[in-house]
Amino acid sequence: MKFRELSIGGAYEVTPQLHGDPRGLFMEWYRFDRLAEVVGHPLRLAQGNLSVSARGVVRGVHFADVPPGQAKYVSCVRGAVLDIIVDLRVGSPTFGQWEGVRLDEVDRRSVYIPEGLGHGFCALSDDATLSYVCSETYNPTGEHSVHPLDPDLGIEWPADSPQLSARDAAAPSLAEALASGLLPDYQACQAFTESLRGA
Repeated sequence: MKFRELSIGGAYEVTPQLHGDPRGLFMEWYRFDRLAEVVGHPLRLAQGNLSVSARGVVRGVHFADVPPGQAKYVSCVRGAVLDIIVDLRVGSPTFGQWEGVRLDEVDRRSVYIPEGLGHGFCALSDDATLSYVCSETYNPTGEHSVHPLDPDLGIEWPADSPQLSARDAAAPSLAEALASGLLPDYQACQAFTESLRGA
């Protein structure tokens, strides 16, 4: 299992070692001890989700209030997606920037997304299936979205006509979310991460 920190601090691409033979395949897709060694604290597993999307569906960009936030460990178990991580932490040196990682059923990579970052993805195949675990359970009053097609974000979605949910289509732009005080604060996110390391 190899970890590569992305350009957005705190987020990691995780590449597993695949063990295959004519019978099939085995891999460790998640190791709490290896992840904790890299990020400095264990990931609390509070909820597991499965998402199935048709080709061209875009979901996100979603984020949660910090504290407590919602860290995610995301894998694609069928098909392929372009997974997007967006730095929404006000005051961060990479605020407003994004990075994409292809997750698919071939290389079996995962991504770790810490509290305070935005997350979205675009399905590159029909029935693209994501499996992800979260550090907190779903909290509708503390979870928010930024419009995924906001030109200020400039995310290069690989879809001619992205299909959005009604919630994501009605989400505020980055500028609107910033002006309304909706976005997480970088220093508060850093302090929260430190509290997890000390726990």
